[in-house]
Order: sequence, then structure tokens, then C-alpha cells
Amino acid sequence: MTAETLAPEDSVLPLSQALLLPRIAIESTMPVIDNGEFAVKAVVGQRINVTSKVFADGHDKLAVLIRWRAREDESWHSVVMNDVGNNGWEGAFSVAQQGPHQYCIEAWIDTFASFCYELRKKHEAGVPVSLELQEGRSLVLQAAERSDNELRDRLMLLHHELSGLLETEQVALFLHENSAHLMTQADHRAYLSVSPVYPIDVEREAAQFASWYELFPRSITDDPARHGTFNDVHSRLSMIHDMGFDVLYFPPIHPIGRSHRKGKNNSLTAGPDDPGSPYAIGSEEGGHEAIHPQLGSRDDFRRLVKAAADHGLEIALDFAIQCSQDHPWLKQHPGWFNWRPDGTIKYAENPPKKYQDIVNVDFYAADAIPGLWTELRDIVVGWVEEGVKTFRVDNPHTKPLPFWQWLISDVRAKYPEVIFLAEAFTTPAMMARLGKVGYSQSYTYFTWRNTKAELSEYLTQLNQSPWRECYRPNFFVNTPDINPGFLHQSGRPGFLIRAALATMGSGLWGMYSGFELCEAAPVPGKEEYLDSEKYEIRPRDFTAPGNIIAEIAQLNRIRRQNPALQTHLGLKLYNAWNDNILYFGKRSEDGSNFILVAVNLDPFNAQEAHFELPLWEMGLPDDAQTQGEDLMNGHRWTWYGKTQWTRLEPQMPFGIWRITVS
Repeated sequence: MTAETLAPEDSVLPLSQALLLPRIAIESTMPVIDNGEFAVKAVVGQRINVTSKVFADGHDKLAVLIRWRAREDESWHSVVMNDVGNNGWEGAFSVAQQGPHQYCIEAWIDTFASFCYELRKKHEAGVPVSLELQEGRSLVLQAAERSDNELRDRLMLLHHELSGLLETEQVALFLHENSAHLMTQADHRAYLSVSPVYPIDVEREAAQFASWYELFPRSITDDPARHGTFNDVHSRLSMIHDMGFDVLYFPPIHPIGRSHRKGKNNSLTAGPDDPGSPYAIGSEEGGHEAIHPQLGSRDDFRRLVKAAADHGLEIALDFAIQCSQDHPWLKQHPGWFNWRPDGTIKYAENPPKKYQDIVNVDFYAADAIPGLWTELRDIVVGWVEEGVKTFRVDNPHTKPLPFWQWLISDVRAKYPEVIFLAEAFTTPAMMARLGKVGYSQSYTYFTWRNTKAELSEYLTQLNQSPWRECYRPNFFVNTPDINPGFLHQSGRPGFLIRAALATMGSGLWGMYSGFELCEAAPVPGKEEYLDSEKYEIRPRDFTAPGNIIAEIAQLNRIRRQNPALQTHLGLKLYNAWNDNILYFGKRSEDGSNFILVAVNLDPFNAQEAHFELPLWEMGLPDDAQTQGEDLMNGHRWTWYGKTQWTRLEPQMPFGIWRITVS
């Protein structure tokens, strides 16, 4: 191997460039996503903790700041970072408004702090410091000369005072905090280094903390032969609100095609009265911008949005970019689709599933750019202007990532309050990337995590980088598409287990109507609902015996009353010596709210275990006395010591305890 191979000419750093390189290194800054290519997620009022490695040659003291601003602002805010040792620095700031923000780190050699550090060491060691004091007075004089007005006058006064004092008195005055404050204001920031600017996407609180309830408006009826309407949904608003939900989500509300319409239980032949799948969007009555005529008028929809808001509920709509074969676009914009040589169009598939009633657009067809892209953006904006601020997006991982990155940023530039939920059950990399390109939250693998080992691993992963910076999990316990296998035979205890895990595990959770009634009848051998509501109208008795409505309401009440539960972040797993009991805690950042959760993952048997109270996190010894409160029933008691015991029965398979110091 030749010398030229080891060190080619283009790898040699010229002296002229070396002299321009920063003397101070700023490395490993967090939170950052992909070196700043994408924005870190935050919500209004959130405290953003920043860490970095900052260091330079020698022993000089460094000054390090975080600077941040809303992207459109001209001025920056700043806060001092603290030296935590081993070149580590940390600091924090809070963001008060929605929209894109930026932050960076600045560091420089703090000449006066370095001087004071050496002065203190030498003075305390009895080393003569007359020359050091002379140097210090020169530093003060130089600072005054580069300052103006009041600061200059105060520094000149400090210099004058120093000149008339004895050595010991000078040392004391140099080391006084007032002197440091003045010199900091006049600091010329030697060898100033600035990190890259990193983006932060600040959303409203509902992007991180919300409880979703899904229903089909057409099923809000007492007769399967009568199509429910928006006006019928009014009758459900009070109960949904009383259960503690704040987002009411509808599957597509648009006209449904008739060509290849699906019948009951996904049969290929529909009867004359079968309503079809709402995901087969479009008919002669309109497409994604239109409302299914049997649901009501646009004024009916507007009244429902207002009535929901009066009940503390926000309407969320499904944004499903797919078309029935009757969608107006097929005639108006045939160039948005791929046609076969025989003039037919391929229906949608997700092997082994087939969707004969649906066709997909081609985002990169020659005629689709920019028309299809802007049309879809305008559809979203149209619903936003009708009062819809939240969208659950169907299968976003099957559409181009550049499209989402553009659409979400474009919509939120004008409407920063809009939230997008990704219904994506796919590879981890794609799910994370959807968060990076702008999705506020996402469906998750929680649906299929049932054992203690599975749940422990997943909850831990969501709290670690890069997931914690780019991905907010919405723990849906069921969906119209997914009837989880865990619920098929577990009965009422199984539904309570999953509700507790979802509500306590994440700030975001959701359920599809029927969960509160413990509906679980599956298509044999599949995680699908028998007599699926996707293909027929399904009236329900929402007061049927055996429901878990009261428990769901209390779980949501606990979430609202305890800030520690209003995010998935901060969750820590603790020791409970039983593989059937998952035990974890969440603590608010200021430590004032500490919630412990123990869940029996076995729906058929009582489980018991010794477990540890995390006294060490509260700065308490192992024999400390603490107070416990059961948040499901209000019972209170005193815990003595670190090791405790619990027994969890199937009829109430979890405990939610608030721990406080006596």
C-alpha cells in the first residue's frame, strides 16, 4: 500500500482552513434527529432538556448557552447550560407557542472565569498572587474599554475599587458574584463556537395527550335497516364525554361506491341494502370532499362539530387516499391512475387481503404532478375550514414520504393546530420516518405486545432515542380492522388489562366502539371481527350488562388528574417478582406527581408478587415511610419500607397507586 493511498492530496488540511476551525468542540447534542434533518417533537409548554459534550484544549473554563427562538422570530432567547462533568453540559428551555422552532448551542472560553478559577486555587494554596491580581485588573480595564454607558461606568468603578485594596480584599472582590456578573456582560466571547441550528416542531397538547373514541355514525341507530345520521350521533356525545374522551373519530364519511361493493363479512357480493365499506370512497355524489347523503347534509355536519365541541370533544376524520371504481376522479382525472392495456384498473391488495372495491392513485404518474398532490392538500384544508383539526390517515406507509413531508408542512404552515395520526402497522424504520416527516402520532405494535417481556421491551424502546424524539405512540386497544387475539377468550378481565396498559402506558390511547362492551367474537382463526361493522350497520346497546364503561371513565379521569400520565415519556420499569405482573412508574418532571402501576397480565388467574417501591428516586432510605392511594377506589394507606406485596384478581387485574412522602 503506497503513501498516496493512505493520505491522498485531497485529504490534507491546509493551514488556512485549520486556522478557521472552531477551537471548542460541540458534540453529541440531544435532542436531535438525523443530525437536524428533521424536527424534534414537542408540545406547547414542554420543558426541552438539552445535553451536549462541549470541550476545548487546556484547562480554561467554558461558558455554554442554549439559544432558541420561534423560526419566524428575529431575536433569540438564551439560557446558561450547566457543567455536569466529563465534558457533559445540560440545560433546558420551554416553548410557549405552536409552530416551528430552532435551537443551537454557543460556547466560548470564559476568560474571567478561568482567571478566577486559578486565582482561587493559588490563593487558597498560599501561593503569591500579586501578578495575577495585576492581570485581573487589566482584564477589568479591557472589559470597560469595550463597553458602553452604564456597564462601562460600573466596570471602571470596579477597576478603581480593586486598585485601592489589599491583596486579600482584591481576591474577595474578584471572586464576588457581582464582579462575575459585570464581566459576563462585557465578555468578548473568545473563540466563540456555535453548533448547527436544530429544528423543533411544537404542537398543541392534544398531539401528546388525548383519548380517542372511534365510531361509525351510520351505526348510531336502533334498527340495522335504518342508516344512522350525524343528527343521531348527538345522542352519544354525553356518554362519550362522560367516559373521559376528548377526540371523537369517524371512519370515512364520504359517498361509497357501488361497483364491486362488499357485502356482510367482506363477501364479494353485496345485497341491495348492504351499505358497503366506507373505505371504498367516491360515487356520483362526490369524492373525498363530499359527505355520504345518508349521513346528512354539510350543515348537519357543522352542527355536530359544534355540539361535540360543546361536550369537550373534537371531531377527527379519516383521510384515506383511495377510491372506489365509481370515484369521480376516474373520469375527471384518469391520468392519476395506472390503467392496464385492456382498459381495466387494478384493485388494491395487501396480501393476503384483497380490496376489490378499491383502487389506488399513482402519485408519480405524469398527470398527477402537481394536480393530485395539490388536490389532496386542498381536501384536507377544506375539512380544516369546516372545523376539523385532527386527521387519522389510513395506511400512510403505502404513500410516498415526500408527499407527506410536503402536505403536512404546507397545511401546518397555515394551520399549526392540525394533528395527523398515522395508521401504520409496518416496519419500525417506516413508522419512525413517518414521525420524522411530520406525523404527530402513530398507531403502534402495542396491539400485539402481551407478555411482560414484550411489553417491557417495547415501553423501554419508546422511551429511548431515536423514538422518543420523533414518535408519539397512540395505544389503540382495538380497531375495526383488528380484533386482538388476546381478547378473543379473555373476557372482561382481558379488556380491563388492555385498557389499563393503554391508558397508563401512553399519553395517547384510543378504542373503537364495542370495546367498552367487551365485544370479541372473531372470524375463526383471524384477528378480525365477525359481522364486521366495516360492511354492515351494527346497532348496539351501550348499557349492556358486563360493560366496563365505569372503569374506562375512571381510567381517563386518573389520566387527567395526574400530569405524570399525560405522556408516554418518563416511564420506568420496576421490580415485581412475578412474570405475570408488569410493574412500572411515571413521575412528573418536578417530582410532585408519582404514579405506580401494577398490571396482572393473566386474565384467568389471580397473581401476587413482592415489589419494590422506588424510594431511591425520592431520595429516601430503604426503610422510609410513604403514603399510598389507590386511584381506582380512593383507598389510602401507609407503606413501610421498600419491599411490598400485592395480589391482583381477574375482576380487578391492576392497581394504580399514587405515592407521596409522609
